[in-house]
Amino acid sequence: MSVAFMGCDSSEKTDSSNPFLESYQTPFEVPPFDQIRFEHYKPAYEEALIQHNKEIDAIADNPESPTFENTIVAYDDSGLLLNQVSAVFNNLNSAHTNDSIQALAKELAPRLSAHRDNISLNPRLFARVKAVWDTREGAGLNEEQERLLEITYKNFVRSGANLSDADKEKLKRINAELSVLTLEFGQNLLAETNAFELVVEDEADLAGLSPGLIAAAAETAKAKGKEGKWIFTLSNPSVMPFLQFADNRELRKKIWEAYKDRGDNGNDKDNKSILVKIANLRLEKAKLLGYPTHAAYVLEDAMAENPENVYKLLNDLWKPALSKSKVESADIAKEIAASGATFKPEPYDWRYYTEKIRQKRYAINEEEVKPYFSLERVREGAFDVANKLYGLTFKRLSDVPVYHEEVEVYEVMDKDGAHLGVLYADFFPRASKRGGAWMTSYRPQSTKDGKRYAPVISIVCNFTKPVGDKPSLLTFDEASTLFHEFGHALHGLLSNVTYRGLAGTNVSRDFVELPSQVMENWAADPEVLKTYARHYQTGEAIPNELIAKLDKAGTFDQGFATVEYLAASFLDMDYHTQTQPITAGANEFEAASMKKIGLIDEIIPRYRSTYFQHIFSGGYSAGYYSYIWAGVLDTDAFAAFKEKSLFDQSTAASFRKNILERGNTGKPAELYRLFRGADPDPVHLMKKRGLN
Repeated sequence: MSVAFMGCDSSEKTDSSNPFLESYQTPFEVPPFDQIRFEHYKPAYEEALIQHNKEIDAIADNPESPTFENTIVAYDDSGLLLNQVSAVFNNLNSAHTNDSIQALAKELAPRLSAHRDNISLNPRLFARVKAVWDTREGAGLNEEQERLLEITYKNFVRSGANLSDADKEKLKRINAELSVLTLEFGQNLLAETNAFELVVEDEADLAGLSPGLIAAAAETAKAKGKEGKWIFTLSNPSVMPFLQFADNRELRKKIWEAYKDRGDNGNDKDNKSILVKIANLRLEKAKLLGYPTHAAYVLEDAMAENPENVYKLLNDLWKPALSKSKVESADIAKEIAASGATFKPEPYDWRYYTEKIRQKRYAINEEEVKPYFSLERVREGAFDVANKLYGLTFKRLSDVPVYHEEVEVYEVMDKDGAHLGVLYADFFPRASKRGGAWMTSYRPQSTKDGKRYAPVISIVCNFTKPVGDKPSLLTFDEASTLFHEFGHALHGLLSNVTYRGLAGTNVSRDFVELPSQVMENWAADPEVLKTYARHYQTGEAIPNELIAKLDKAGTFDQGFATVEYLAASFLDMDYHTQTQPITAGANEFEAASMKKIGLIDEIIPRYRSTYFQHIFSGGYSAGYYSYIWAGVLDTDAFAAFKEKSLFDQSTAASFRKNILERGNTGKPAELYRLFRGADPDPVHLMKKRGLN
């Protein structure tokens, strides 16, 4: 499938007014967001594709014998302009999109897919890559060079370089279809999330909700022209506390039904047929490339290595987690009965009655905790941990262009004061931003001729916005999310490799979550909490008794949390271990998957199929298990610190040197052993979740 392109062609002069086509005249050469306009994207993409094709042709047609430098390094260095344009366009399509950007993304997708295929299936280029690979013995390559060569060669093979011409054409068709379908899935989900509003007109229906949530709902209503009412949405800072605190069961049911039915409403944004097509196309592609399933293809280069190892981990955790969730469900049923009601617990009851039990059992509720977790304090807490571990400092920048007024920018400096990188932070939900939280890169780190080119990193979240004179107050889970994404950011910022293709977070999915999840351990540590968890009004540090309550409640409801996560992980693996095309509908497939593992009716997967963006639009297909896999790693890694001290400098130096700085310059299991001196012990994860 081809797409007509407008803009420059090879005979035209580039438009000097297009900021993508000239050097960035900004601090630290960050993207000039204040100059970039929608009309710049198409001609910038066109010129970038022309340049990239010329660079590839120069490598493929080089009359000199293939060498690591003139082939592998040249290939790693190619496509800089395309990466630069794509970094801005793709990130804004996620963080601050609009109808025009979405339409252009859909138009570009098959063209860019074809461009990638034309490179990976270029026989002249692959012949040179293969020649370097075949003569690697005795070539005098260092460890990082060997790793780049291995990954480059395998990526070509895994992209179909060894296929026949006929099969290459089949692969191109599949990739083009997938590029559009995965984009449509995400766009549909955003539209479905934005479409729903729970409008409350009777103040009595707000019973149980916190003043902060009520005020936020009033602000939302006012912004939507419905002053005097309250509007709750399907963004997490709105829907989740509503389900947790709202006394009105019918309204809880209404917003829950809307939340769980996203992409499953039989309208033009329905994702059911799209996701089945995606799964089947992925299977067709895997078989074309010589793999029995998509999961086998994906996991070949992961720490898990194969689907069997993933299922083993999931099954080992499933039995104790399911058992604990059944105890939790029985407790909820008792709580319902104690209130005088006779109904059976439903999914929209779980959070509400769990909160009642939490308050009785631990004398703690989130409204008591949130005043100690203002966004500003939590952010500074994360910065402080990075300072104590690695000596980093963060300077707020006011002279750097941003793509939205709410975005913050920081210069990150190393312990010697040297510039390390730039960090963007975008914290609040809006209709133009997809849900969830993520870290991304505008420029990866690299080294050339002895000079380190600093990375430009961004973290994007969806936290409750400030209301009136009250700052953004986070739940403890949201505070952990900030530390989590900041951990990803450190992985990108501290990268210290030569080749950009190996930099930062360019590692396997089940390893990339280690630097992020390990940071969550510091977020919850009592010693760290005392430094950053301070009351937004008084500045008082969080009391010891409240920390003790948080600690005691740490394993509370972990049966539910683990089961809903594992259920989604099983669902992901089931979609992607099919050896024959799926003929059942998405809902039927999902129901069969959940019946197979015995998921109880009161819990649904954390992500139902129709809004499972991680696997159908977000790059985590056959990889959602990665969070629990990395959980084994992060709890074991944190234990290495605790065995000495929370900020032990030798342990921190080892984690930085062997994990954070190394990117993908070594195999993950080997890098972890260099840090820890042994393989990770899962006992630490089981203990943390109260499943042992």
